Amino acid sequence: MNFRIHRKRVTRSFGGDMVIFVVLLAGAAFSALPLIYIVSNAFKPLNELFLFPPQFFVRNPTLDNFKDLLIIMADSWIPFSRYLFNTIFITIVGTGGHVIFASMAAFVLSKHQFRGRKLFFTLVVFSLMFSQEVVAIPKYLTMTYLGWIDHYAAIILPAWAMSLGLFLMKQFIDAMIPDTLLEAARLDGASELRIFWQIVMPIVKPAWLTLTIYSFQELWRRFGGEFIYSEQLKTLPYAFNQIISGGIAWAGVSSAVALVMMGVPIIIFIINQSKVVETMATSGLD
Repeated sequence: MNFRIHRKRVTRSFGGDMVIFVVLLAGAAFSALPLIYIVSNAFKPLNELFLFPPQFFVRNPTLDNFKDLLIIMADSWIPFSRYLFNTIFITIVGTGGHVIFASMAAFVLSKHQFRGRKLFFTLVVFSLMFSQEVVAIPKYLTMTYLGWIDHYAAIILPAWAMSLGLFLMKQFIDAMIPDTLLEAARLDGASELRIFWQIVMPIVKPAWLTLTIYSFQELWRRFGGEFIYSEQLKTLPYAFNQIISGGIAWAGVSSAVALVMMGVPIIIFIINQSKVVETMATSGLD
Protein backbone atom coordinates (compact mmCIF):
# COMPACT_ATOMS: atom_id res chain seq x y z
CA MET A 1 0.00 0.00 0.00
CA ASN A 2 1.19 3.46 -0.83
CA PHE A 3 0.76 6.09 1.78
CA ARG A 4 1.06 9.72 0.87
CA ILE A 5 1.85 12.24 3.51
CA HIS A 6 0.26 15.57 2.81
CA ARG A 7 1.95 18.47 4.48
CA LYS A 8 -0.13 21.46 5.23
CA ARG A 9 1.32 24.61 3.79
CA VAL A 10 1.65 27.28 6.43
CA THR A 11 0.75 30.74 5.25
CA ARG A 12 0.13 34.01 7.02
CA SER A 13 -3.06 35.90 6.57
CA PHE A 14 -3.17 39.54 5.59
CA GLY A 15 -4.14 40.40 9.15
CA GLY A 16 -1.10 38.56 10.51
CA ASP A 17 1.20 40.39 8.13
CA MET A 18 -0.28 43.70 9.21
CA VAL A 19 0.25 42.88 12.90
CA ILE A 20 3.91 42.03 12.26
CA PHE A 21 4.35 45.19 10.20
CA VAL A 22 2.81 47.36 12.92
CA VAL A 23 5.00 45.78 15.62
CA LEU A 24 8.17 46.28 13.55
CA LEU A 25 7.16 49.84 12.71
CA ALA A 26 6.58 50.61 16.38
CA GLY A 27 9.98 49.16 17.29
CA ALA A 28 11.69 51.19 14.56
CA ALA A 29 9.94 54.38 15.67
CA PHE A 30 10.96 53.79 19.30
CA SER A 31 14.59 53.20 18.26
CA ALA A 32 14.58 56.41 16.22
CA LEU A 33 13.35 58.61 19.10
CA PRO A 34 16.83 59.58 20.40
CA LEU A 35 17.92 60.53 16.89
CA ILE A 36 14.78 62.61 16.33
CA TYR A 37 15.25 64.33 19.69
CA ILE A 38 18.87 65.31 18.88
CA VAL A 39 17.83 66.66 15.48
CA SER A 40 14.99 68.60 17.07
CA ASN A 41 17.23 70.09 19.77
CA ALA A 42 19.74 71.30 17.19
CA PHE A 43 17.10 73.61 15.66
CA LYS A 44 15.56 74.84 18.92
CA PRO A 45 16.04 78.43 20.06
CA LEU A 46 17.42 78.90 23.56
CA ASN A 47 14.02 79.59 25.14
CA GLU A 48 12.76 76.18 23.97
CA LEU A 49 15.88 74.36 25.13
CA PHE A 50 15.27 75.51 28.70
CA LEU A 51 11.55 74.76 28.82
CA PHE A 52 10.30 72.55 31.64
CA PRO A 53 8.98 70.01 31.08
CA PRO A 54 11.12 69.63 27.96
CA GLN A 55 9.38 69.67 24.58
CA PHE A 56 10.23 66.76 22.31
CA PHE A 57 9.68 68.56 19.00
CA VAL A 58 10.86 72.02 18.05
CA ARG A 59 8.14 74.67 17.73
CA ASN A 60 10.03 77.56 16.14
CA PRO A 61 12.99 76.07 14.23
CA THR A 62 16.04 78.29 13.81
CA LEU A 63 19.55 78.05 12.37
CA ASP A 64 21.03 80.33 15.04
CA ASN A 65 22.75 77.41 16.81
CA PHE A 66 24.70 76.54 13.69
CA LYS A 67 25.49 80.19 12.97
CA ASP A 68 26.85 80.60 16.49
CA LEU A 69 28.92 77.45 16.03
CA LEU A 70 30.48 78.84 12.87
CA ILE A 71 31.22 82.16 14.59
CA ILE A 72 32.93 80.42 17.50
CA MET A 73 35.02 78.22 15.22
CA ALA A 74 35.96 81.24 13.07
CA ASP A 75 37.23 83.08 16.15
CA SER A 76 39.45 80.17 17.18
CA TRP A 77 43.18 80.81 16.86
CA ILE A 78 43.49 77.44 15.11
CA PRO A 79 41.41 77.40 11.90
CA PHE A 80 38.37 75.14 11.90
CA SER A 81 39.61 73.57 8.67
CA ARG A 82 42.69 72.32 10.51
CA TYR A 83 40.65 70.44 13.09
CA LEU A 84 38.49 69.03 10.31
CA PHE A 85 41.52 67.93 8.28
CA ASN A 86 43.07 66.19 11.29
CA THR A 87 39.89 64.21 11.95
CA ILE A 88 39.32 63.28 8.31
CA PHE A 89 42.96 62.25 7.82
CA ILE A 90 43.06 60.12 10.96
CA THR A 91 39.68 58.54 10.20
CA ILE A 92 40.36 57.67 6.55
CA VAL A 93 43.93 56.44 6.99
CA GLY A 94 43.10 54.57 10.18
CA THR A 95 40.01 52.92 8.73
CA GLY A 96 41.67 51.96 5.45
CA GLY A 97 44.73 50.52 7.15
CA HIS A 98 42.67 48.61 9.68
CA VAL A 99 40.52 46.97 7.02
CA ILE A 100 43.53 45.99 4.87
CA PHE A 101 45.79 44.69 7.62
CA ALA A 102 42.97 42.91 9.47
CA SER A 103 41.87 41.21 6.25
CA MET A 104 45.39 40.12 5.32
CA ALA A 105 46.14 38.78 8.80
CA ALA A 106 42.78 36.99 8.92
CA PHE A 107 43.45 35.37 5.53
CA VAL A 108 46.78 34.03 6.75
CA LEU A 109 45.36 32.77 10.04
CA SER A 110 42.39 31.16 8.35
CA LYS A 111 43.86 29.54 5.25
CA HIS A 112 47.55 28.95 5.98
CA GLN A 113 49.07 26.40 8.32
CA PHE A 114 52.05 27.43 10.44
CA ARG A 115 53.39 26.79 13.91
CA GLY A 116 51.74 28.88 16.65
CA ARG A 117 48.68 29.69 14.53
CA LYS A 118 46.13 28.60 17.14
CA LEU A 119 48.03 30.23 19.98
CA PHE A 120 48.18 33.54 18.12
CA PHE A 121 44.45 33.51 17.45
CA THR A 122 43.78 32.61 21.08
CA LEU A 123 45.73 35.70 22.14
CA VAL A 124 43.65 37.78 19.75
CA VAL A 125 40.45 36.48 21.31
CA PHE A 126 41.75 37.15 24.82
CA SER A 127 42.64 40.72 23.86
CA LEU A 128 38.96 41.38 23.17
CA MET A 129 38.28 41.01 26.89
CA PHE A 130 40.26 44.11 27.85
CA SER A 131 38.71 47.56 27.69
CA GLN A 132 40.55 50.67 26.51
CA GLU A 133 40.90 51.89 30.09
CA VAL A 134 42.84 48.76 31.09
CA VAL A 135 45.44 49.12 28.34
CA ALA A 136 45.65 52.93 28.44
CA ILE A 137 48.86 53.12 30.51
CA PRO A 138 50.73 50.34 28.62
CA LYS A 139 49.70 51.95 25.34
CA TYR A 140 50.98 55.35 26.47
CA LEU A 141 54.30 53.87 27.59
CA THR A 142 54.64 52.11 24.25
CA MET A 143 53.93 55.29 22.29
CA THR A 144 56.47 57.17 24.42
CA TYR A 145 59.14 54.52 23.79
CA LEU A 146 58.50 54.62 20.04
CA GLY A 147 58.56 58.42 19.98
CA TRP A 148 55.02 58.72 18.59
CA ILE A 149 53.65 61.08 21.22
CA ASP A 150 52.22 64.22 19.62
CA HIS A 151 52.01 62.54 16.21
CA TYR A 152 49.22 61.14 14.04
CA ALA A 153 50.81 57.70 14.30
CA ALA A 154 49.85 57.47 17.98
CA ILE A 155 46.20 57.17 16.94
CA ILE A 156 46.42 55.66 13.45
CA LEU A 157 48.79 52.73 14.02
CA PRO A 158 46.96 51.32 17.09
CA ALA A 159 43.77 51.54 15.02
CA TRP A 160 45.38 49.34 12.36
CA ALA A 161 46.04 46.68 15.00
CA MET A 162 42.58 46.52 16.63
CA SER A 163 41.90 42.86 17.34
CA LEU A 164 38.15 43.05 16.74
CA GLY A 165 38.67 43.50 13.00
CA LEU A 166 41.00 40.52 12.80
CA PHE A 167 38.56 38.34 14.73
CA LEU A 168 35.60 39.39 12.57
CA MET A 169 37.42 38.85 9.27
CA LYS A 170 38.83 35.45 10.25
CA GLN A 171 35.46 34.10 11.32
CA PHE A 172 33.90 35.31 8.09
CA ILE A 173 36.67 33.85 5.90
CA ASP A 174 36.37 30.51 7.71
CA ALA A 175 32.65 30.38 6.98
CA MET A 176 32.50 31.79 3.45
CA ILE A 177 35.63 30.65 1.59
CA PRO A 178 36.21 26.91 0.99
CA ASP A 179 39.77 25.62 0.77
CA THR A 180 39.01 23.95 -2.57
CA LEU A 181 38.40 27.36 -4.17
CA LEU A 182 41.80 28.61 -3.11
CA GLU A 183 43.51 25.39 -4.19
CA ALA A 184 41.93 25.70 -7.64
CA ALA A 185 43.26 29.26 -7.92
CA ARG A 186 46.77 28.12 -6.90
CA LEU A 187 46.69 25.34 -9.51
CA ASP A 188 45.84 27.98 -12.11
CA GLY A 189 49.00 29.85 -11.14
CA ALA A 190 47.48 32.66 -9.08
CA SER A 191 49.77 34.22 -6.48
CA GLU A 192 48.71 34.57 -2.86
CA LEU A 193 48.36 38.31 -3.27
CA ARG A 194 46.14 37.90 -6.33
CA ILE A 195 44.04 35.30 -4.51
CA PHE A 196 43.58 37.70 -1.63
CA TRP A 197 42.55 40.72 -3.73
CA GLN A 198 40.55 39.04 -6.49
CA ILE A 199 38.94 36.11 -4.67
CA VAL A 200 38.94 36.60 -0.91
CA MET A 201 38.11 40.30 -0.65
CA PRO A 202 35.12 40.27 -3.06
CA ILE A 203 33.59 37.29 -1.26
CA VAL A 204 34.02 38.77 2.23
CA LYS A 205 32.76 42.20 1.18
CA PRO A 206 29.96 42.21 3.81
CA ALA A 207 32.54 41.67 6.54
CA TRP A 208 34.95 44.42 5.55
CA LEU A 209 32.12 46.87 4.87
CA THR A 210 30.83 46.20 8.37
CA LEU A 211 34.36 46.65 9.68
CA THR A 212 34.64 49.94 7.78
CA ILE A 213 31.51 51.25 9.47
CA TYR A 214 32.73 50.26 12.92
CA SER A 215 36.25 51.62 12.44
CA PHE A 216 35.02 54.88 10.94
CA GLN A 217 32.65 55.53 13.83
CA GLU A 218 35.36 54.67 16.34
CA LEU A 219 37.96 57.02 14.83
CA TRP A 220 35.57 59.85 13.96
CA ARG A 221 34.85 60.51 17.63
CA ARG A 222 38.43 60.06 18.89
CA PHE A 223 39.73 62.96 20.96
CA GLY A 224 43.36 61.87 20.87
CA GLY A 225 44.12 64.15 23.79
CA GLU A 226 46.06 61.45 25.64
CA PHE A 227 48.66 61.29 22.85
CA ILE A 228 48.42 64.60 20.97
CA TYR A 229 49.26 67.85 22.75
CA SER A 230 49.90 70.27 19.86
CA GLU A 231 46.82 72.31 19.08
CA GLN A 232 47.56 72.05 15.34
CA LEU A 233 47.21 68.25 15.47
CA LYS A 234 44.09 67.99 17.62
CA THR A 235 40.85 66.64 16.24
CA LEU A 236 37.40 68.04 15.62
CA PRO A 237 35.80 66.25 18.61
CA TYR A 238 38.38 67.90 20.86
CA ALA A 239 37.53 71.34 19.48
CA PHE A 240 33.81 70.71 19.85
CA ASN A 241 34.32 69.47 23.40
CA GLN A 242 35.93 72.77 24.31
CA ILE A 243 32.82 74.54 23.05
CA ILE A 244 30.46 72.23 24.92
CA SER A 245 32.38 72.81 28.16
CA GLY A 246 31.42 76.48 27.93
CA GLY A 247 28.36 75.81 30.08
CA ILE A 248 24.70 76.75 29.82
CA ALA A 249 25.42 79.79 27.66
CA TRP A 250 26.42 77.46 24.82
CA ALA A 251 23.52 75.04 25.17
CA GLY A 252 22.25 75.76 21.65
CA VAL A 253 25.72 75.40 20.14
CA SER A 254 26.16 72.14 22.04
CA SER A 255 23.00 70.79 20.44
CA ALA A 256 24.33 71.71 17.00
CA VAL A 257 27.65 70.03 17.82
CA ALA A 258 25.84 66.83 18.84
CA LEU A 259 24.03 66.73 15.50
CA VAL A 260 27.20 67.38 13.48
CA MET A 261 29.20 64.70 15.27
CA MET A 262 26.40 62.18 14.96
CA GLY A 263 25.37 63.01 11.41
CA VAL A 264 28.52 61.99 9.53
CA PRO A 265 28.79 58.44 10.96
CA ILE A 266 25.08 57.90 10.37
CA ILE A 267 25.44 58.93 6.72
CA ILE A 268 28.38 56.54 6.29
CA PHE A 269 26.36 53.78 7.94
CA ILE A 270 23.34 54.35 5.71
CA ILE A 271 25.48 54.30 2.55
CA ASN A 272 27.34 51.12 3.49
CA GLN A 273 24.30 49.38 4.96
CA SER A 274 22.63 49.10 1.57
CA LYS A 275 25.81 47.59 0.13
CA VAL A 276 26.12 45.13 3.00
CA VAL A 277 22.53 43.92 2.56
CA GLU A 278 22.91 43.65 -1.22
CA THR A 279 26.19 41.75 -0.96
CA MET A 280 24.85 39.36 1.66
CA ALA A 281 21.88 38.58 -0.57
CA THR A 282 24.04 37.84 -3.63
CA SER A 283 27.28 36.52 -2.16
CA GLY A 284 26.24 32.91 -2.72
CA LEU A 285 25.12 33.44 -6.32
CA ASP A 286 27.21 33.15 -9.48
